[in-house]
Amino acid sequence: MSEAAAGRGTAGAEAPAGTRELELKAVVPDAAALAARLAAAGGSRTFRGVMRDRRYDRPDGALVARDEVLRVRAFEPHGVGEARAELTFKGPTKRTDGYKEREELQFGVEDAAAAGAALGRLGYAVSDAIDRAVEYHQVAGAAVRIEWYPRMDVLVEVEGTPEEIERAVLATGIPRGEFTADRLLDFAARFRERTGREPALRLDLLAPVERPDWPQWAVRQ
Repeated sequence: MSEAAAGRGTAGAEAPAGTRELELKAVVPDAAALAARLAAAGGSRTFRGVMRDRRYDRPDGALVARDEVLRVRAFEPHGVGEARAELTFKGPTKRTDGYKEREELQFGVEDAAAAGAALGRLGYAVSDAIDRAVEYHQVAGAAVRIEWYPRMDVLVEVEGTPEEIERAVLATGIPRGEFTADRLLDFAARFRERTGREPALRLDLLAPVERPDWPQWAVRQ
């Protein structure tokens, strides 16, 4: 499911194939304050939990060489709700009027592990992993996702049409100039340069006794 679909419905629900995904990201200085501003702007939280991405590729790295993504994403809700998963293909990244744009083909699956096993039978293997605690909010027609990583800045991603994105960005209270179409790895590189700490985008990169930079509700899952 696209981030916009998660914001508009239940996490893990199916979305039409071939959707056009537009998004922006920014660093969040205060996640609690951001959530409060989104609520004050009439937003509603549609999902809170842990989101686990596993990206797959051929042994020769054919997909990454073409800037394509084949991903299994698992949603593990905090509190009520059932775990769900989705299988997604994304086309190469474009920049459209300052927004990040990708074609997205996606459908829900019953079991993330089974989906991964099926991809393995087809010759694909896990090439990358990302673990996040997330909150999805629906604001001004856009999907707004607050993202906590094991060791990195908190980020916010806004997805929708250009008009929806701009209205939601205004609701965040974060200056418009802080939002970019940069990739996640660009944010990780800036975190490394600014702090001198190595970013960790998945849990197994943390030291055995290191606590992830997640909210307390996610650490307890």
